[in-house]
Amino acid sequence: MTTQILFIRHGETDWNRIKRIQGHIDIPLATSGVEQAQRLGARYAQEARDGARLDAIWSSDLMRAQQTAQPIAQALGLTVQLTEGLRERNYGAFQGHDSDEIADRFPDEYAHWQTRDPGFAPPDGESQRELYHRVLHALEPILAKHPQGRIACVAHGGVLDCIYRFANGIGLEAPRAWPLLNTSVNVVDFERDGAHTKARVVSWGDVSHLPAASADDGLKRTPETGR
Repeated sequence: MTTQILFIRHGETDWNRIKRIQGHIDIPLATSGVEQAQRLGARYAQEARDGARLDAIWSSDLMRAQQTAQPIAQALGLTVQLTEGLRERNYGAFQGHDSDEIADRFPDEYAHWQTRDPGFAPPDGESQRELYHRVLHALEPILAKHPQGRIACVAHGGVLDCIYRFANGIGLEAPRAWPLLNTSVNVVDFERDGAHTKARVVSWGDVSHLPAASADDGLKRTPETGR
């Protein structure tokens, strides 16, 4: 059975603009992000009029994701279903800082972070490996609930990064070479056969609903990390 999931990164926040790590801090959308979300809702309203179906909308419980999901839900008459499992990575003590500040405040931890060790976790935070397994575990009940469905999951750059790596068999230590754009639509087909799940990217980085370019999820100093 195949379930198609439209993974959507939340709209732009003020912290996105200045490359400050949000993690689990509950930052709302910027005015620009609200407009992006409204355009996304209009896109799906038009797709519904053209005959496309969307069975459900799931979202991270963080405000920036919920605010992005709500215009889609309103356009389609659906309820946003929330899950903590689709939250961004918990960056612990790194949250609220940009990469320059992290390098100054936590020089040893910053140096370790830059090695791309998937097991590294910031103080009081979550490792990339922990995030990866959390995201995949969170998808299991969603896939079980929507066999042969077409659904949307509104989440975060780190979550989308995990999905892309899983679908393409890319290790967590590999540098990112794919976009993670605000309000981008990233379509992935999941096939479940018993306990085994396979994923295939159908399309990635679609921001055709926006009139201008959308910002990528990257850091000030080291954008290749994709955090």
